Amino acid sequence: MFTGIIESLGTVKSVEKELSNVHFTVESAISAELKIDQSVCHNGVCLTVVGLGDGWHKVTAVEETLRRTNLGDWQPGTLVNLERCLPVGGRLDGHIVPGHVDELATCVEVLETGGSWKYTFRFRPEKAGLLVDKGSVCLNGVSLTVVSPGMDDFSVAIIPYTWEHTNFKALKPGDSVNIEFDILGKYMARQMEVIARQSR
Repeated sequence: MFTGIIESLGTVKSVEKELSNVHFTVESAISAELKIDQSVCHNGVCLTVVGLGDGWHKVTAVEETLRRTNLGDWQPGTLVNLERCLPVGGRLDGHIVPGHVDELATCVEVLETGGSWKYTFRFRPEKAGLLVDKGSVCLNGVSLTVVSPGMDDFSVAIIPYTWEHTNFKALKPGDSVNIEFDILGKYMARQMEVIARQSR
């Protein structure tokens, strides 16, 4: 489990295709501390470390992951948000993030608002019920607070620290981000769906 509090920015160094899989080599400040088989969140996607070297680690994405996330757009030089799993007894500073991306959202606007930034994203209206004003959402692995959710869009506010220490500083209109809706909201929506079906 993760919390959406980014530990480090990584940089994609190489991309290698093997059948339907893609291997990514990522260079980061925390790579030297990782272990083989360790789960690490990359842009909100839980991936297993399969290789290690001097200041870098390697992970593999399968076809389903590539289809559902923005990992297929990665190329050498891409900045990646990284977070290791929450240790037992650790502080939950963000919110509960399993690292299972639901779908892609598209950045439609970036506004500088006198010291911070307002990012607006568009997503499928079928998921509108999973966002509530001042609730939590995970974008590219970052735990953020939802602002003004509509039927197919919502905004988030990015403070200078987050802008500097995540790949939000490289995000521009038209870019896709990995979105993971709050797991508590997804459980509630599923329960309501099951109850509705059983009562028919």
